[in-house]
Amino acid sequence: MNGTRRDFIQAIGRAGGYSAAYLAMQSIGLLPGYAAGAQALKLEPGSGKGIKVVILGAGIAGLASADELLKAGYDVTILEARGRVGGHNWTVRGGDKVEWSDGSVQTCTYDSDQYFNAGPARLPSHHQAVLGYCRELGIELEVEVNASRSAYLRNAKANGGKPIQMRRAINDTRGHVSELLGKAINQGALDKELTPADKERMIAFLRQYGDLSPDLFYKGSKRSGYKRMPGATDQSGIPNDPLDMTTLFDMDMWNSVVFEDMIDDQATMLQPVGGMDRLPLAMAKKIGPAVFRMMSEVTEIRRTASGARIVYKDRRSGRMQEILADYVICTIPLPVLAKIPSDFSETIRSRIGEVYYGNAVKIGFESRRFWEQDYQIYGGLSFVKDPGAQIWHPSGGYHKQKGILVYYIFMGGEAVTSQPRDQQPIFAQREIDGLFPGHGQELGKPVVVNWGKIPYNMGNKAYLSEDNADLYDIMNKADGPFYFANDWLTHSGWQEGAILSARHTVASIDQRVRARKA
Repeated sequence: MNGTRRDFIQAIGRAGGYSAAYLAMQSIGLLPGYAAGAQALKLEPGSGKGIKVVILGAGIAGLASADELLKAGYDVTILEARGRVGGHNWTVRGGDKVEWSDGSVQTCTYDSDQYFNAGPARLPSHHQAVLGYCRELGIELEVEVNASRSAYLRNAKANGGKPIQMRRAINDTRGHVSELLGKAINQGALDKELTPADKERMIAFLRQYGDLSPDLFYKGSKRSGYKRMPGATDQSGIPNDPLDMTTLFDMDMWNSVVFEDMIDDQATMLQPVGGMDRLPLAMAKKIGPAVFRMMSEVTEIRRTASGARIVYKDRRSGRMQEILADYVICTIPLPVLAKIPSDFSETIRSRIGEVYYGNAVKIGFESRRFWEQDYQIYGGLSFVKDPGAQIWHPSGGYHKQKGILVYYIFMGGEAVTSQPRDQQPIFAQREIDGLFPGHGQELGKPVVVNWGKIPYNMGNKAYLSEDNADLYDIMNKADGPFYFANDWLTHSGWQEGAILSARHTVASIDQRVRARKA
């Protein structure tokens, strides 16, 4: 580092403290951005002494914000409308109640050793901020099997409605594409792009990659599985006949075929042993009970001459109360926040209600583990073309008698939610029965979590359009005493994004506080 840069960084550090200097070094390339963001902030101890911060919401962003602020001596209070921490991170177990916005309540009746991650259910291995918390807090992790070649794809309008095993879809596609490319090379179609030596090397690669015959035809592959498994004595294996390319085109499920290649879905994926809520529960324990005011529903968000005033309803007693703060970190989901009277800027106040929030639907069924016992599927996801559902096979409890099979629609869950409440599990059962004929009737004890109808969420995630894309930058900055933190305010998303957003916001507050004190 040269003298000019050193002087520059030192000047920023004197004015804004460690976090400001850290962010400055990151911005000019002296620190790797992603690794730096994944590390917990190292605010100067005592830098927040005498400063009151109120955090609205005890989801992952709120918990991470509190954790960082407390390290620097800030006076922190978290207001949470529910009786639990975690927000969208929610694990449902036997005896838990699922409340809907219309006032109806469903009680989970799972066996005592079963659980259902109604919100996030997997942790990518490159999400080092959230995994850092797991490491720090001693949260035991296990592999989440995100993809299984034994799982299935089904498009009711293709292949006679019969499902196709994932290994056949993947490997037969590779074989056909490799054959076509090999023919194109041999016919001179790529002579301008490839030297003669490169053509030979490409052909050698395609033979291996696509499992082609010496004359460059795809005639099927053991990679696609067997119609007769290899066995003892004279029982040799007979590979499956290759699916023709037209059938694969008709399936039109390429996103499902390649989903595990997307960076956030690549192995190795992880999950906390015993349920995803192990993370927020451990974070809350570290923060300490004195910081939390549970069952506190925010009803007004106001400015004052020196900061902010939050009015909230104690849902236990029904009494209205208020709390003053120098700064507020708001993590409340936008559909809920839009209905709370506030003194946000006109831009924020008038437009947050226009942001689309996804209506994810998850239905968890308790069942005999027929997917293992009858289909040899251990973990992974199966896919249904319409309405775009994923079937999650559990990644733990192998060879137990029972498990939780999850029917999940990430976006556009109207195909399910348009059904009457008591028909929604039946709809999902029919979809699953299409993949595993005759087994839909084994699915019992359904727990339906329609995030668009869950109080204090009313959706699962914000999706900005061209009309409101500028809210990303606007809400990543201070609005007077108000700051915002949430997964969608990052390019990461997921729980990782919630933590990174919290750290960005806390660093901004700390920089402002230190500048004022200086």
